[in-house]
Amino acid sequence: MTTTHQVSADQIESALRAALQPVSMAVTDDSHLHAGHEGAKSGRHFSVQLRAACFNGLTHVQRHRLVYDALRDLIPQGVHALAIKAEPV
Repeated sequence: MTTTHQVSADQIESALRAALQPVSMAVTDDSHLHAGHEGAKSGRHFSVQLRAACFNGLTHVQRHRLVYDALRDLIPQGVHALAIKAEPV
């Protein structure tokens, strides 16, 4: 069985800043909205909104892939759900 940790919004924000250099970003921990939900036991729920030049010319799916790639080390540590709004500059 995999052990999960408590991933924080600050950790997600730091990883996204380092990888994507956004011009604006908001990371929200939405875990409290999912109390009692089965997935809430194994991870946290986050919403991410960011604008970055690296998204320019990319499709919606390509932008989301960049976000997931930036968070590849954190997701297995306890991120259960991630809502993403990634926009070009």
